[in-house]
Amino acid sequence: MKRGKKYTEAAKLVDRAVQYDVAEAIDLVKKTAVAKFDETVEAHIRLGVDGRHADQQVRGAVVLPHGTGKTVRVLVFAKGDKATEAEAAGADYVGAEDLIPRIQNEGWFEFDVVVATPDMMGVVGRLGRVLGPKGLMPNPKAGTVTMDVTKAVNDIKAGKIEYRLDKANIIHCPVGKASFSEEQLTDNFNTLMDAIIKAKPSSAKGQYLKSITISSTMGPGIKVSPLKLA
Repeated sequence: MKRGKKYTEAAKLVDRAVQYDVAEAIDLVKKTAVAKFDETVEAHIRLGVDGRHADQQVRGAVVLPHGTGKTVRVLVFAKGDKATEAEAAGADYVGAEDLIPRIQNEGWFEFDVVVATPDMMGVVGRLGRVLGPKGLMPNPKAGTVTMDVTKAVNDIKAGKIEYRLDKANIIHCPVGKASFSEEQLTDNFNTLMDAIIKAKPSSAKGQYLKSITISSTMGPGIKVSPLKLA
């Protein structure tokens, strides 16, 4: 794969054989974010678990202290008082059965996170085939199936992110934007890592944090030493 001149120059700053401490890695990720837009900074964490086993699943949600730098559009499935509450909390879209054909038949996906009250999960379940593959299905572990829709919407708007293992037992999460200060990115990264470390399954054996890499959208991967975090 041919890389552009900017990427090649930026990549020269990173020694691929070195595992950096967090401060050095954050400094490098800002220096290597050279695209014309405000790049997202992402963390990729490979864990020493086997997600195929239910007791080794790692999944949850955490509110990043400085947010993600992205405006998140929230859709809430609720009725009556809870629908009114969701609107008052600042949800972008609120509805019930009326939204099913719009999503199923018209392919409407103008939202980033879906929240539902427990009584609406029967309705939302009919959308499993379309919401599931996009990672949009509400889930109690992530706090998106709840009666407290005000808290759910407020947390999401404040920078709450979900983390979960992919098929290769890696978690991919945004920790901010390249325009954030080093302190903001460090706070966000450490908050995410603390949550993942606390979520370690009791059945996980051996080294839990296998490898950690951070990168900006268009920048090179920078390895972070997992030994200083575990």
